[in-house]
Amino acid sequence: MKNINFKAGYVALVGLPNAGKSSLINALVGHKVAIISSKPQTTRDNILGILTGEDFQIVFVDTPGVHRSRNSLDKIMNKQVRSAVGGVDLVLYLLDGTKEPSQDDIVYIKHLTLPTKIIRTKIDLKGQKTFDADLSVSAVTGENLDKLIDLIKENLPSYDFKNYLFDPDYYTDKSVKFLICEQIRENALNTLRAEVPHGIATQIIRFDECDDIVYIDVDVICEEDRHKGMIIGKGGQTLKKIGESARMYAQELLGKKVMLKLFVRVEKDWRNKPQKLKNLGY
Repeated sequence: MKNINFKAGYVALVGLPNAGKSSLINALVGHKVAIISSKPQTTRDNILGILTGEDFQIVFVDTPGVHRSRNSLDKIMNKQVRSAVGGVDLVLYLLDGTKEPSQDDIVYIKHLTLPTKIIRTKIDLKGQKTFDADLSVSAVTGENLDKLIDLIKENLPSYDFKNYLFDPDYYTDKSVKFLICEQIRENALNTLRAEVPHGIATQIIRFDECDDIVYIDVDVICEEDRHKGMIIGKGGQTLKKIGESARMYAQELLGKKVMLKLFVRVEKDWRNKPQKLKNLGY
């Protein structure tokens, strides 16, 4: 049998909040695996996005933005970044092209011990700053994404057989339930005022799949009574808006009709309660 040069490995996307990690991983994988918002710390979990080609399989790890911890959830998120970076073949450190690298960026990059490439993101936007990077890309226009894949492949282990780390048909390790919950949270992030979204979590409490319809009930959890009213909105219109596009997303994902119901409940200071965080999957 003729040997082949098959590349496979794990690549962590790391950077400060809003560096463009989730947008880039979605663009590279060609599917929506990570939610996107202009608000910082949108990503809370290490999410795998899997890109498989004829001679490679790249497993991208989308990590929460590196930031200073203010509560127990923040500490968990930063721990996830450290664990992700500790077990990969390559680190892509993302820098927003419209901003000068911060002191936090410089310090974090300095302490990275694994092979690392500096990637300038958002080059489609105006106001580009001057700094060195291994490659400049745009997740929006797709500019240089093919070069990025080539750069990654050059830095991954080689095999003389097709060493798939995941089934070639997979594009993420996350469940349908996780993806739907995250879509609801994305809608909340993009709909609500700045002070509300980061105190929101989502939890599926019912998922009944029948032949031609799926019934899904989801709790939208917030930290304060006043936030509950904001999430529901006048006449329930805000909650309806949050749920409607999530329902459409779920229907496309599942390939059948979805009946989605959202319920809002208050859990005081849930981000600082270890047991509550555990129950929510953090």
